[in-house]
Amino acid sequence: MPELAISADKVAFIIEKAREFDVKEAASDPDSGSNPSDDDAIDVLEDNGSDPVGHELGSFMIVLNEDEQIDLVALTWLGRGDGTIDDWDDLRARAVEARGAYGSPRRETVHYLLGEPMLGDLLAAGLDEFGIDWTSERLTADSSDPSERDEDEATKQR
Repeated sequence: MPELAISADKVAFIIEKAREFDVKEAASDPDSGSNPSDDDAIDVLEDNGSDPVGHELGSFMIVLNEDEQIDLVALTWLGRGDGTIDDWDDLRARAVEARGAYGSPRRETVHYLLGEPMLGDLLAAGLDEFGIDWTSERLTADSSDPSERDEDEATKQR
């Protein structure tokens, strides 16, 4: 089984932020003029180019090292079905080649990834191919404190 140069925690963060970013839609009422409380804050789902989630996601990805960015691209392609886990080395090689064509590799890689529809789902599917459960640490309570355990965890310990 190949190894990832990027941690599952970093990919999980990107998945979560990418899913928040992906729910944005084109302006449906550009001349609304009303305030958020009058229109049930529906404008928060409109992509107006100043999305803080997009900025946060882009800022996070741009500081990743080259190998981490290459893995993100290869994971995206793996999740999209452009290859299997057995093709991992080839997917990475293609990502390195594509990155080499960029004038500003770090910035253009981030731009490419942010432009990929359903990036979060593709990365999640890529991690699934590796057999990595990226949700496990994010969905369970802290087991160090009995008051914060979920019911299932307490039941399992009996």
